[in-house]
Amino acid sequence: MKTGAVYIRVSTDMQVELSPDSQLKMIEQYAKANDIIISKKYTYVDEGISGRKAEKRPAFMEMIATAKTKPRPFDVILVWKFSRFARNREDSIVYKSMLKKECGIDVVSVSEPIGEDKTSILIEALLEAMDEYYSLNLAEEVRRGMTEKISRGGVVVAPPFGYSIENGVYVPNDNAPIVKMIFEKYLSGSGTRAIAAELNELGIKSTRGNTFGNRNIEYILNNITYIGKLRWNPNGKVTASHKYMATDDTIIVDGKHEPIIDNETFDAVQEKLAATKKKYPARYQQRHETYFFRGYVRCSACGATLVRAQASSSDSLQCHNYSRGQCSVSHSITIRKLKTAVLEAIGRDINNPNAINFDPVSNNDNIGTDAALLREKIKKEEAKLSRVREAYEDGIDTLEEYKANKTKITQTIAALNDKLNDIPTCSPCDRISFIDKLITVYGIVSQPDISPEEFNSNMLEIISRIEFNRKKNTISIFYKY
Repeated sequence: MKTGAVYIRVSTDMQVELSPDSQLKMIEQYAKANDIIISKKYTYVDEGISGRKAEKRPAFMEMIATAKTKPRPFDVILVWKFSRFARNREDSIVYKSMLKKECGIDVVSVSEPIGEDKTSILIEALLEAMDEYYSLNLAEEVRRGMTEKISRGGVVVAPPFGYSIENGVYVPNDNAPIVKMIFEKYLSGSGTRAIAAELNELGIKSTRGNTFGNRNIEYILNNITYIGKLRWNPNGKVTASHKYMATDDTIIVDGKHEPIIDNETFDAVQEKLAATKKKYPARYQQRHETYFFRGYVRCSACGATLVRAQASSSDSLQCHNYSRGQCSVSHSITIRKLKTAVLEAIGRDINNPNAINFDPVSNNDNIGTDAALLREKIKKEEAKLSRVREAYEDGIDTLEEYKANKTKITQTIAALNDKLNDIPTCSPCDRISFIDKLITVYGIVSQPDISPEEFNSNMLEIISRIEFNRKKNTISIFYKY
């Protein structure tokens, strides 16, 4: 028996599509006919969403993320038509290839059987090409209509923080005073991180119900909607320009809505933002920078990674979420101080092997390849057992179908357990041999002239993560087996 996920998408062009319930009914019929177990837990639905770009479909992206987990949660993804999976050939190829090669998961259209011979490749490619042509043509018509609407001052995008939509026009709501406060605080000297942190402490949420980060504040400060303007890019490209004039890529017009911010305040904020960006250019260049401890030191308060501070000359690390205003506890520490503390801790662990903390996430129980494979199969069968119960509880399977499926899976689990019991297990990890490795790595990373690249690569041979507690001024090292 196979386990299956269900993906359903209904775009705004409802007249040519089946409803979500109709799509699900066809998929359930196919699953029963082909001995595939499905349940609500792995049913993903995107309603009123275009299929052009995968990253704009939350349920789709959740499904892909789940597919990558171990052990594999399902064997196949069932869709009504291939066009529900993707209307962009590039996305279709990328995600289908990834699912097949990395996860061993197939994508099956229940209404477009294509077989398994060589011609099925051509048929599937033809179907995808037709779907993409339809999508591109529809997108052009939609863009043309939206461009015409905004040229007349109409609303074509969701309202920003501080506005709601009434009768097709943005209207200031209860959050409008908060927008004014953000602009005032920034001009009075507060930084974007400090403003975000203050909003979070007050329990204020973004339009989507999330906490604020410094990027949210920067977006608000740059948004010309607040001075009564509307910006539209027919090509969907994001522009950082706040100027009142349109460019080759954008259309900027006077809106029909009431401004929240006056032009003088807005312009003053833009000048200050530009000056700040010029003063700290390194913050936009450090994404690929290499430094000591990059990627494996964690904040004890929120669990986020400690990253290098923004200033180019800085030799310190700080909690990534704190820098964005989403963590209330500073975890600033100089790299020199952290390096000294970590090397001292490793030295103590070498002399006291029993005090070593191994990271449960990185460990395995050394039972051998064959036994590990059998246990992985048993976990999958146990997951199937849970899925058939869910299918019965969800009303997908009858009681008779549930009993038959349960019996079949239980017998498979028993047979796998018999094989597992015949394999002798290996002894637990030998801490003494690990100490030998620890001593070797310590001798390398303690060299005074070691580069960040060499330091990190050696540390990651033995360390899973390091947790820094600023309040207690302590570090905890979790090693890999």
